[in-house]
Amino acid sequence: MSLSEIQSRIAAAEEAAGRAPGSVSLIAVSKMQPDDVVEDVLRAGHRMFGENRVQEAAGKWPRFRETYDGIELHIIGPLQSNKVRQAMELAQAIHSIDRPKLAGAIARIAQETGACPDLFIQVNTGEEPQKAGVLPSEADAFVAECRGLDLPVRGLMCIPPVEEEPTLHFALLAKIAERNGLPGLSMGMSGDFEQAIRQGATHVRVGSAIFGARDTH
Repeated sequence: MSLSEIQSRIAAAEEAAGRAPGSVSLIAVSKMQPDDVVEDVLRAGHRMFGENRVQEAAGKWPRFRETYDGIELHIIGPLQSNKVRQAMELAQAIHSIDRPKLAGAIARIAQETGACPDLFIQVNTGEEPQKAGVLPSEADAFVAECRGLDLPVRGLMCIPPVEEEPTLHFALLAKIAERNGLPGLSMGMSGDFEQAIRQGATHVRVGSAIFGARDTH
């Protein structure tokens, strides 16, 4: 599948859900993709990308920014506290805020530098022990804690359990966001982004459907 096909499917899903054209942002997930494949998408005019690892992002995006204007980088994977400063220098948004220690580290650097990326709190909607994210029952308190640190919390993010119906998780995330007055919903990936758009997603994270299978070696 190609970038243009994914963009067309997003537009159709927006229309089917009665949403305004362009209300959903496509994050092209470029983690573990070769530079030439990523550059094909850049040449096609796309500028919003997602990376899981800060180290990989640091090795890739400063070079691309020398050639292409307007790149918007989103860190979408788990973030270690010792990588916070580098992530904040590289990215315009971080989607994986999931614990008080991380929020505190971001707040300290934001106060020091006077700048902070947009932040999305990751909610573990499936309450899976192996997965990052705050539990749904703790989400409201964590949103309030982050706001108390003057952090720019724009929305919530989730990754539904692979064996469960994703729509239920998207609906839960949307409900938590609504009651906390958060406009952003980062949800939906290659296999389920149209369902996420029906439930109000503002950002969908699509990798393999654009770039093909990743080279995991």
